[in-house]
Amino acid sequence: MTNKGNYSSVILMLSLVFSIILIGVSGFMLIEHYNLLDAFYMTIITIGTVGFREVSPLSDAGKVFTAILIILSFGSFGYVITTFTKFMVEGVFKNYYKYSKVKNKISKLNGHIVVCGFGHNGTETVRELYEHCKSVVIVEKSPEVVSSIMQNPDYLYVEGDATNETILKQTNIENAKALITTMPKDADNLYIVLTARELNPNITIVSRASDDNSVKKLKRAGANNVIMPDRIGGNRMAKLVVQPDVVEFMEHIFLQQKRDIKVDEVSCSHSVFINKSIRELDVRN
Repeated sequence: MTNKGNYSSVILMLSLVFSIILIGVSGFMLIEHYNLLDAFYMTIITIGTVGFREVSPLSDAGKVFTAILIILSFGSFGYVITTFTKFMVEGVFKNYYKYSKVKNKISKLNGHIVVCGFGHNGTETVRELYEHCKSVVIVEKSPEVVSSIMQNPDYLYVEGDATNETILKQTNIENAKALITTMPKDADNLYIVLTARELNPNITIVSRASDDNSVKKLKRAGANNVIMPDRIGGNRMAKLVVQPDVVEFMEHIFLQQKRDIKVDEVSCSHSVFINKSIRELDVRN
C-alpha cells in the first residue's frame, strides 16, 4: 500500500468513527431529548457495548435507534480494526514515520536538484547525481516504482504527479538549484517546465524530449537545455564505428564509476586564459 493509499485509508477510518459518534449524539438529542453530554455518553456506551445503564429509560423509538446504531458501529469498527491490523502487519505506520522524516529533510534542503520521473533515464540521472554527492529529490507517481525507491534509505522522494503544482511545491522547488524532467511524454515535460519556471524563476531546467518539434517548445517554456536520449544514443553508436578510440577514451574519462579520475568545472574570473584560444596562449612555450 502506497503513501497515498495509506493516507486515504486513515482518513476513511477517522471519518467513519467521527460519523458514527455524530449520528449517535444527534439521534439521542433528537429522539430522547438528551443534552449534549448525556447524548455523547449514551453514544459511547452504545458503540462500546460496555453495558452501563442508560441515562434514562429509552422510548420505543430510542430503542430502535440504539439497535441501528449498534449494527452500524459493528460494521464500521470491524472495518477500522481490520484496516488497523493490516497496517500493523504491513508496517504502514513505520512507513508513515519514515515518510514524515523524508518530508522534514526535504523542507530543509537548499540548492538541491529535483528529478521528475524515475524510469530508465531518471534512474541513471539520479545515480549520476549521487555519484557527485548532490542532494536529490525524486518525484514519481507509480506506486510500484515508489516502493522500489523506498528501499534505498538515502533517497528523498515525493509521491505524486509531477505535472501537479502542489506536488512540485512539496519538493521545496523554491529553494532548488535545478530541475531535471525525464517524463516519457513531451506534453508532461512541457507542463512541468512551465510550472517549475513559474515557481522558481532562477532555477536551471533540463528536460527530456522525444522529437525535434518539442525542443523549441520546451526552450520557449523555460528549459535551459533539452536532451533527446534517442539521438544521443544513435550518435554514440555511430561514433563507436567511425571513431571508436575517441569514444572509448571519452567514456573512460566521463562514464567510469571509480573516483580516481574526476573532471570538474572551476570558475576563474580573473584568469589570463579568458577569451583566448590555445594558440594565443602559447602554452608550449
